[in-house]
Amino acid sequence: MPSGGARFASVLRVNTLAIARGALDALFTALQRRGYTCLGPTIRDHAIVIDEVASTRDLPEGWTDEHAPGSYRLRRRDDRALFGYVVGPNSWKRWLFLPEERLWSIRRAADEGFVATDAEPGPATRYAFIGARGCELRAIQIQDVVFGGGATAGAFPDPGYTRRRADVFVVAVSCVVTGATCFCASMGTGPRATTGYDVRLVELVGDEHVFLVDSGTERGRELVAELPTRAATAAELAAAEGALDRASHQLRAMDAGVRELLANSLESTRWDEVATRCLSCANCTLACPTCFCSSVEDVSDVSGEHAERWRRWDSCFNPGFSYLHGGDVRASTRARYRQWISHKLSTWFDQFGSSGCVGCGRCITWCPVGIDITEEVGALRRATP
Repeated sequence: MPSGGARFASVLRVNTLAIARGALDALFTALQRRGYTCLGPTIRDHAIVIDEVASTRDLPEGWTDEHAPGSYRLRRRDDRALFGYVVGPNSWKRWLFLPEERLWSIRRAADEGFVATDAEPGPATRYAFIGARGCELRAIQIQDVVFGGGATAGAFPDPGYTRRRADVFVVAVSCVVTGATCFCASMGTGPRATTGYDVRLVELVGDEHVFLVDSGTERGRELVAELPTRAATAAELAAAEGALDRASHQLRAMDAGVRELLANSLESTRWDEVATRCLSCANCTLACPTCFCSSVEDVSDVSGEHAERWRRWDSCFNPGFSYLHGGDVRASTRARYRQWISHKLSTWFDQFGSSGCVGCGRCITWCPVGIDITEEVGALRRATP
């Protein structure tokens, strides 16, 4: 068997179907018929962002994104690929762990004191996530542990998160293009989408524009059965495997022993150096698909008759986030950056049983001063005796 034959055989067993580009709208129709609101990539404000999409007309056809530390640009491709980009500034986290969520409200009732006014929540919107990449699927699984009451996170699931997450339908797309800031292969999350999807696509753009399609769940199989598919050819399967192999070899790398390295580098002078560049702006944590820091705020009306409690996204880079009575625990940029990277890549294992990083590269792309998490880890490695 030629080199790579085992991988080819695995694709041959799974991706046995193909659907033409012109027939892909049948996927949207099938999801909408099932009551799903489709979310997927679209162009807004000079970026490829996730938003509501109704058909393939809303997708970023013929566009790609160029990534570098502190730099993001759109440019035209020389074909009509629908998923020929990497990842944009926002992630699926936004629809599961909401940026702002009311936890409860109370009102003053005559002769009753304060009583809760929240009724039972209505049914959550049924979302279909279209175009999720392998790194993003892993990020969702990580947040499932954080908010879903997984064994390593404790037995207290977040009710809002679990309600929204319960019926999400995931259409994954394996990456045949990569960005200059991606390091998903080092984290074991891509470029192939391998788990956590209902339907998986691989886009091939050539003489014929087609998608290889397979399913990962029973409801995925039921949906695929309704699509106008045909058997994929051996040439198409080989082309898909070749494209995925090429993508996997174009990625930057993360140090394999980063967990132990960070645990042993808490007093490194590298933290002082990175602190001179870090703006503590929190861009990296807002773009990250797994960061979950939040703050809670109680508000009331001027009459004192009504009050609410809200949870909002926050960041460990914000000076007041670590405030305890008497002052901030992490008062310096040095301490805050060290906390973020050490938690993400090291102590997350102790808390949740895995790394908190999926290698999507967003923190590198969207850092205004181009701080590169992989380079910082490399610098720590070089400084270690």
